[in-house]
Amino acid sequence: MTSPIIGGLNEKSLHRQLKELYCTKGSIMEAKVSGYVIDIVRPDELVEIQTGNFSAMRNKLACLLTEHRVLLVYPIAAETMISTYNEDGHTLRSRRRSPKKGSLSSAAAELLYLAELLPHPNLSVEILLVKQEEVRRDDGNGSWRRKGVSIEDRVLLEVEEIRHFSRISDYLTLLPAGIGSSFDNKEVATGLTGINKRGKVRLAGQITYLLRKLELIEITGKEGNRLLFTSC
Repeated sequence: MTSPIIGGLNEKSLHRQLKELYCTKGSIMEAKVSGYVIDIVRPDELVEIQTGNFSAMRNKLACLLTEHRVLLVYPIAAETMISTYNEDGHTLRSRRRSPKKGSLSSAAAELLYLAELLPHPNLSVEILLVKQEEVRRDDGNGSWRRKGVSIEDRVLLEVEEIRHFSRISDYLTLLPAGIGSSFDNKEVATGLTGINKRGKVRLAGQITYLLRKLELIEITGKEGNRLLFTSC
């Protein structure tokens, strides 16, 4: 593998690669619509690729949906290879697989920011489960948790799966497989994978809260401090 030249990246590789993937015939990249720069303008819809926080695009999306069909694309890292380079940005020091594994359910944490917009008939969402490479540089400027190592880039290696959400009922698939007709957050957390126990508890709460806001599940009882949910 040829080492990348790190530094001065205005756009992460992952975002750029996904734009190229979604740019079909007749599409235009980075075009202005209603005062906003859109990742891809197709003849029949706008495509926005979001690799970061959804709260930053809530107002933009709300404006666009009044007059346009919008496809929101969100990649989740199902597998991440971490490549760490020395300070020069060229010499590969180590390469390992991250223990963190995202899943379809992981999307709930970001989709909560758009809960009021998800039912809009002009909005559809595609969640991509991807393999990616996270490129790091030991430059002393990164987080103390990484001992000063900076994250310089994220590179798409493979798209493993694409899930399309166009109906509200599609969001029920954010629940882990095997969940029964009546359940609580503990059961949801047990079905989650790829994160630690605390992360599972937090994500389980985000999933059920989102599905309640979308009126897909409702509270039907309580056992001690645990709320019981059932599909509407």
